Amino acid sequence: MKTRVQGLAFFFLALGVGLVAGCGGSSGPDASGDVIKLGAYSVVREAFHDALIPAFQEHWKQKTGRVVRFEESYNASGAQARAIASGFDADVAILSHTGDMNQLVEAKRVSPDWAKNPTGGIVTHSVVVIGHREGNPKAIADWSDLAKPGVGVLYPDPKTSGGARWNINAIYGSAYLASKAAGGGTPDLAAVADLLKRVQANVVNMDASGRQSMSSFSERGIGDAVVTYENEILLRKREGKPIEYVVPEATLLIESPAAVVDSSVEKHKNREVATEFLAFLTSVEGQKILASYGFRPVDQTSPLLPEFPKPAKLFTMADLGGWDEVQTAVYGPKGLWTSIFSDQGK
Repeated sequence: MKTRVQGLAFFFLALGVGLVAGCGGSSGPDASGDVIKLGAYSVVREAFHDALIPAFQEHWKQKTGRVVRFEESYNASGAQARAIASGFDADVAILSHTGDMNQLVEAKRVSPDWAKNPTGGIVTHSVVVIGHREGNPKAIADWSDLAKPGVGVLYPDPKTSGGARWNINAIYGSAYLASKAAGGGTPDLAAVADLLKRVQANVVNMDASGRQSMSSFSERGIGDAVVTYENEILLRKREGKPIEYVVPEATLLIESPAAVVDSSVEKHKNREVATEFLAFLTSVEGQKILASYGFRPVDQTSPLLPEFPKPAKLFTMADLGGWDEVQTAVYGPKGLWTSIFSDQGK
């Protein structure tokens, strides 16, 4: 049953890395305190800047008596990962998906064992949903409805946005798993490609990030439906600008990772505070703050979880073979989405 609910600075600025002034302290050096440089994907900006960082600053002061100042950078996940891999001096990376984090491992900026902790390196959960116009005039309830004639669809560009990959993977995965079940374990890739092709044909705008895509839908009035993170929709509700949405019958669990950037903390000699901040994100207090901004808790026993609608069929990237397999099958040189996009571009 479908659920419905209501130095290098110039280089990185050229890449579009959004910089936010240090939170909870002066922007100048503070010899008596600590500094964390945060490189994060754009979707978490409000939760981190407005609530998580101030809460951690108080936690750190109570624990150590020291002040910690943050230098924050927010950008589309893929672009942020490339910036950090290229030398952007972030101490902690908060990214959309493990595929982006693996770029930092390959660049020898993050340890290969970054995910060896109780949450597997994941600090937030969400699900992929479909936002629609008030009253749902296009009668959108599931992924197949995005392929109907006359429906203008928005999702960001998977070349720059981790959110876009979650979005496309949700559509791909729902069709892949359904056809696999119907075929006795063998998916009908032609049927999967057909759905992706028809949805992509209706895409009217592809922004660089999930945040920009939501702005195009909610503020610029573009499109009839936006494929996005559930937490992006819930953030609008928190801000008094609600957007109606549906949770498709089968959708994808979004698992977003965080890690200490080893090469940076070694350089800045701030591993202690950076590691403590990472642990704070999955603490009871940290998860409660994230839930208030629309992120689902990573602890499946959390009393906060029932507050969120439960999809009928929730699947993960592991159900699709993992990020490497999907990267090749969908976004590789001969991948389904790559081929569809190239053909439609021609």
